Amino acid sequence: MARKANSDSADAAAEPGRLKQIALTYKMTRKADPKVGLVVAGVGIVTFGVFLGIGFLIDHPIYLGILGFVLAFLAMAIIFGRRAERAAFGQMEGQPGAAAAVLQNVGRGWTTTPAVAMNRNQDVVHRAVGKAGIVLVAEGNPNRLRSLLAAEKKKMNRIVVDVPVHDIIVGDDEGQVPLKRVRTTMLKLPRVLSGPQVTAANDRLRAMGDLMSNMPLPKGPMPKGMRMPRGGKMR
Repeated sequence: MARKANSDSADAAAEPGRLKQIALTYKMTRKADPKVGLVVAGVGIVTFGVFLGIGFLIDHPIYLGILGFVLAFLAMAIIFGRRAERAAFGQMEGQPGAAAAVLQNVGRGWTTTPAVAMNRNQDVVHRAVGKAGIVLVAEGNPNRLRSLLAAEKKKMNRIVVDVPVHDIIVGDDEGQVPLKRVRTTMLKLPRVLSGPQVTAANDRLRAMGDLMSNMPLPKGPMPKGMRMPRGGKMR
């Protein structure tokens, strides 16, 4: 009984936190998408109205009304989630480190290391390792990124010769991947490695170290005007 009471109190304490998070997400989304409330409400009303109307036609308004209410709530949650995600990507797009933020939320099975390569212009390459192999995600000037990616791929092929290396340049031009599609693109890559192989690849790369762990950089976001030190490791 005591254990059940503790569980109930924990759930009750967590509920206001969830509601507060939803409210905060709505406020942030509304700044970028002012019509989000009307659209979500419209989807819910239309869905519920359709099912309730069908219920009256077949003489089961209560049953179809309950089903319509549940499905309306589900539809509203899906639409709100998509528009919130779109608004978040819109706010991140073009910001330094946006690709790294996306990689941190790719999903289970991926190990992300931000800023494994960078130049003085702050063009940067991030690395993710999963069952698809190694994915290098680059953001910055495409012309300068090609040399960064080539050097990083050469290093990866030398250290983990049996692991495929993919590269993605974030952008909206031909041959690039928009920020909002980076996660989908990575998840569509064929899975060719087993769990132990992924662990072995991560161990080798971890032993090698990375740019951020070898540079005397302050913690937190890098100021826009900051340049790489001449004595630092460059790609």
